[in-house]
Amino acid sequence: MTDCPLCTDMGGELIAEYAPHFRVIRASDAQFPAFYRLIWQGHIAEFSDLSPAQRQLCMEAVAAIERVLRQQLPAHLQPTKINLASLGNVVPHLHWHIIARFDWDSHYPDPVWAQTRRSAATEKLQALQAQLPALDTAIGHAVLRLDALQPQ
Repeated sequence: MTDCPLCTDMGGELIAEYAPHFRVIRASDAQFPAFYRLIWQGHIAEFSDLSPAQRQLCMEAVAAIERVLRQQLPAHLQPTKINLASLGNVVPHLHWHIIARFDWDSHYPDPVWAQTRRSAATEKLQALQAQLPALDTAIGHAVLRLDALQPQ
């Protein structure tokens, strides 16, 4: 598919690449700075198009990212919930959204794609932004430790 934005563009700031299977990016979203995507490298529209080994690797990677989001943030910024989504209605290329959510965020408890409920908690967003380099590094390390699961 030549017009797929996830085939022609990185899709965000590259955090890790688990070649040849997938890459992990951090989305550029000021309201949700801890918004990551796992993007399958080949143009595949549906999760069931992957082999069983690829599906296992994909979900282990999603779980690894979720674990880092739950464990790496300082106590005063612990996420209330981690949202996982694989929609693909707008971009039919297999990708998973892994989003740390907070009860103070502008949309909580609604999805990040819903209407804004309240003003942004600027001070808390800035504190979270300051943690992103360490968070990105931890996610990259967690994903690269999946080598034992790599499909042949």
